Amino acid sequence: MNEYNTTLPDQKELEKEIGEYLSKKYGQKVKIISSGLLPMPQSEEAETGKPAAGGAADFHFDTNPEELIAYLDEYVVRQDEAKAILATKICTHFNRISYAQANPRTARRSMGQIKSNVLLMGPTGVGKTFLIKLIARHLGVPFIKGDATKFSETGYVGGDVDDLVRDLVREADGDIERAQYGIIYLDEIDKIAASPSRIGADVSRTGVQRALLKPMEETEVELKVAHDPVSQIEAIEQYRATGKRERRVVNTRNILFIMSGAFAGLEDIIKKRVQQQSMGFESSVSSVKTSGRFLKQVKAEDLVEFGFESEFVGRLPVIAVLDELSEDDFYEILANPNSSIVVAKKQDFRVYGVNLQFEDAALREIAMLAKRERTGARGLVSVMEKILLHYEKKLPSTSIRYLVVDVEMVRSPGVVLERLLADPGVQADHRARFEALQAVEFERLTSFILKRMGNYLEDHEVLTTPKRLQLMAKESQDQDVDPREVCDGFIRLIQAIHGSETEISEKCGVRVSFDDEAVDQLLTREPRTLENIQTACAHIFQAMEYGLRLMGQKKGVSQVVVPKEGVDMPERYINTLVGEAFKIE
Repeated sequence: MNEYNTTLPDQKELEKEIGEYLSKKYGQKVKIISSGLLPMPQSEEAETGKPAAGGAADFHFDTNPEELIAYLDEYVVRQDEAKAILATKICTHFNRISYAQANPRTARRSMGQIKSNVLLMGPTGVGKTFLIKLIARHLGVPFIKGDATKFSETGYVGGDVDDLVRDLVREADGDIERAQYGIIYLDEIDKIAASPSRIGADVSRTGVQRALLKPMEETEVELKVAHDPVSQIEAIEQYRATGKRERRVVNTRNILFIMSGAFAGLEDIIKKRVQQQSMGFESSVSSVKTSGRFLKQVKAEDLVEFGFESEFVGRLPVIAVLDELSEDDFYEILANPNSSIVVAKKQDFRVYGVNLQFEDAALREIAMLAKRERTGARGLVSVMEKILLHYEKKLPSTSIRYLVVDVEMVRSPGVVLERLLADPGVQADHRARFEALQAVEFERLTSFILKRMGNYLEDHEVLTTPKRLQLMAKESQDQDVDPREVCDGFIRLIQAIHGSETEISEKCGVRVSFDDEAVDQLLTREPRTLENIQTACAHIFQAMEYGLRLMGQKKGVSQVVVPKEGVDMPERYINTLVGEAFKIE
């Protein structure tokens, strides 16, 4: 029986229990003072805020795995197998929910279906967290990240694991229905494996595993924290005001759990099992170069031997292994137009009015040094900071506004800084090289948007005209903005233009549209904001409205396509158009 299906104690009992709790915690000076009598409930105790059993009726999801993989390819280097596994299982998970909403009979037949919770394995700095954040951002579902180490350090405390679910509701702005279709990502999960060297039960770690079992499958989590005096006082006030007890719960049936960790030592367990199963010469052959390949052969028995409960492993049916990154991979990360590392460093300098560019050879040198750090992609950030920290401190106090990072600067940052500060000729050289690199970067961005974002734009009825590509590349470059974010902005602007076309068409009785050059001309207007575009369209069509109404009355005229000159000089264009349409032959 559910523990909440009990009769609420009367006011005196509640005040007594809460008063005793507060007195123990804060001393005898803290008392509960009753400000009035509780109203008598009109009927049996009512529960409000309880979500419907089936979840949100308007949940809709139609992303397919290849679409999600293509999105991840824009940001993440390598990891093709992991991207494929994650994209496929996550898309299937949410599409299955959407299908069940539309087909209730099918949902009833699949009551015992197992959730596709995912376990990610791989060394530090290979992009595990980054991958999950990208997926959650693209899908638009609530997402929270937790750290398993806080559970293993404190031991199992009743509400800790449930707090992950409560945090998901907060991330969804209090929308319980939306939170029930979110993603909970728990990192450092290998830290809650029971230590194999420990004698006796490892209560704190196995306790956390067991606490996660129900949320990972299906349970209801009460939003009000048990034994929290604030929550209890709120419950009293709610009951005093309405005579009803509010119960808000979150069902975890459709919440996807994704766990990750480096799993140091697991490879030795797998290697031992594999080699014991091998025969003859093969069993004695081992090479350092094969490091990492054994993780891809992981089985449930290996995870159990590593220190996980079999029930916990059973709730993680999908396993994806990420590869260690090479020096070439590090270079690809830096050279990618979406590189958050390079973009972030450019933004750091831009806030001081300093423009920063990197030579290709310098990026390769940084990649080599980062590989030596042995901390994965995080090493790129460390190396970048070591090189540029003194420049970031010194240049804002000077008149230098252009800086180019080359191989010499990577190897001897202090020497190059002294030379740059002392010699105006070096400063002029940096500006010339910056402008040349800026042109190369612009072409790279244009090519990237056309190649990676072309289909995405066309799916949203946005043609990739040369002018639009240039505008998008320039905005991405000048503002250090993600190319996809820029494309999304242009999609919204062009949709606003189409909305204005539809509005004037309905008003004038003739189909009105801008041609591609006219749309490009509208997009060149600054500031390039939704409000400015809508205002520009309104002014243009206001100047044309009378003439367009006349065109709508003209026999044989069903469409008016406004060219570029119609955007620049709308009155002259419409007068000419009407005059030609109605001239006496």
